[in-house]
Formats: sequence, structure tokens, C-alpha cells
Amino acid sequence: MAGSSPAWTLRRLLALWRFYGAMDLKWMMRDARSLLLWTLSDVITAISAVASTLLLAARFNGIGRWSTPQITFMLGYALLVGMIPNIFFNYNVAYISRRIGRGQFDHVLVQPQPLWMILLTEGFSPFTTMLGLLPALALLAWPLGRGVHTVTIGWLAAFGLNVVASVAIALSFSLIVGSLAFWAPRAAEEINSSSWHLLESLKLFPLDGMGAGLTATLLTAVPAGFLAWYPSRALLGIDGAGYAILVTPLAAVVAVLLATWVFRRGLRQYGRTGSQRYLSFGHRR
Repeated sequence: MAGSSPAWTLRRLLALWRFYGAMDLKWMMRDARSLLLWTLSDVITAISAVASTLLLAARFNGIGRWSTPQITFMLGYALLVGMIPNIFFNYNVAYISRRIGRGQFDHVLVQPQPLWMILLTEGFSPFTTMLGLLPALALLAWPLGRGVHTVTIGWLAAFGLNVVASVAIALSFSLIVGSLAFWAPRAAEEINSSSWHLLESLKLFPLDGMGAGLTATLLTAVPAGFLAWYPSRALLGIDGAGYAILVTPLAAVVAVLLATWVFRRGLRQYGRTGSQRYLSFGHRR
């Protein structure tokens, strides 16, 4: 069947990304003032998010066992992990509680596309978010240029694998928390706003020296430690264990499986009760 072949699936994904990317570009280019304000706000927001930790590291020549270049790399990693969901999943998965809580999930279910394909493509917003990548790339490039770690093909592969794993963990946490809106749509409509703020606030600091209980909490119940701290210490060799480079990817597998289970239970609940309310606010037309 042509519609189920890998080649057809890839073509369909590319076509949908092109379509939603064009929508994003048209929205961004509606007038020069909006373009300028949007561009400046993205860059300023990204810089301000890491400024306090970066200035603290510069003032004291590092934080704990982390040198200033190592802290800079960790902050660049954290920004990159935060920007990828903004580019690919901002509208749908990252803030899925809004779709569910506002009764807009029917917009997804009535489309002649597999659910996974819709969730993978509908939030694609490359143009309104891409400039936020510049501070992340700059923060990553500076310490690597200073020799914080030798860059090889193998290291770049490990870096890419860990970045993807960190993004998967962040999105899985968002999906788990956002699925609460299946049971309490009004109360949980904006719960993902709080869950993302929680992760964004906690991922910017090294967790070395914290108690075992608090560290475990920030690697499990609230997995902020996997969004920058743990993968960065593995990539930079701060954690000398040979297996450390694989911990974040393995944690991502567990997180994705758990998120899938919770989300499917939510879908069954939705199938029994349907939407109890509908708000058109925020629907991407």
C-alpha cells in the first residue's frame, strides 16, 4: 500500500513541514514592525534566561567543580534543548494541555492523518523561533573553541544523540503533565505553562553537591537534570564513568514509553467523555 510505505511517509512529513513552515513565515512577515519586535524579543529572552548563571560563573571563575567554559557549554546546551521544542512542537506537544483543555483536540482527530504525524508536524514554526538558536550556538561554540573538549566525529554523534534524548525527555514530561487535561480540562488547561517554566528554571544550574534525594528528584519526577546538567557533564568528561554518555538516551526511552502509556489512557478517557467545553482561542488556522 503506497500510503503506508516509508517513502510515502517521508514525503508526507516533508510536505506537512513545508506547509506549516510557510504558514509560520507568512505570519511572521505580515509587517516589518512585527518582524523586528519578534526577532529582538527572541534573542533578548534567550540571553536573559542564562545571564544570571553565566555572570555568576564569570564572577567566581566557575561554579563548584565546573569551570566557566564548562558552565557556558552547559548553558548553551540548555538553550538548544529549549529551542528545539519551540521550533518543532511549540503549538502542539509542548503545550498540549491547551489543545485538550480548550476542546480543540477534535481538530486533530478529524484530520485524515495518523495522530503521530499530526503531533510531529503541526507545531513546526521555524521562522518565528529560529533566531533564538543564535545565543545557544554562540554559547556552545565559545567553550569548544577554547578547548573545553576535543571535538571528534564520535563526540559530535554523542552530542547529537544526547540533545535529541534531552528534548524527548522534556516533551515526554510535558505530555505526561498535559494529559491531565483529559480528566480536568478547565483546571489543567494551562498546566503546561507551569511545567515548562519549572523545567526552564531548574535546568540552568549544575546539580553537583546537592543531596542524593534532591538530585534523584530532579532526574525522575521533575527531570530538569537531564535537560543540561547530566548530559553536559557526560559530554565534557566531568563524569568519568564510561556509561554516562548513554544514561540520558536510556532515560529518554523510559520517559517516552511512560508518556505514551499516560497519553493513551487519556485518549481512552476522552473517547468516553468527549469534550466538555470549547474555546477557539489559540487555534492555529
